[in-house]
Amino acid sequence: MKRVVAALIIREDTILICQRTPDQNLPLKWEFPGGKIEPGEAHDTALRRELDEELGIQATIGAKVATIRHTYGNGSAVELHFFVVSKFEGKIENRIFHDVRWVSKADLLNYEFLDADIALVQDIAAGTLKLTSLSSP
Repeated sequence: MKRVVAALIIREDTILICQRTPDQNLPLKWEFPGGKIEPGEAHDTALRRELDEELGIQATIGAKVATIRHTYGNGSAVELHFFVVSKFEGKIENRIFHDVRWVSKADLLNYEFLDADIALVQDIAAGTLKLTSLSSP
């Protein structure tokens, strides 16, 4: 099972979402930034590293808000650990994605997310998962 960390970066009533490139597995699906946890790496360390690599920011990792285990139709399994990013330094740069957007929580349902993220996206959009907002960076 692949272990992954992901960031829920909130600014006022918007959340940062990222779109996979056409040549990636599950092309052009939307997701939250983050990535694979390396062997022996702590969750917060992995997420800080991934956010620096993908977006060029130095993040302060906040509370873990969800853990989701999902098995895709092809048999590949993933364990996702979602954290709120309470603040970050630097300007967000799209270093690896097809697109990066700030969208309202309610508008999340208009994007085609990875299957593993759908239940969490629905909870965020419905307001059943409360996330602390960042002040504008």
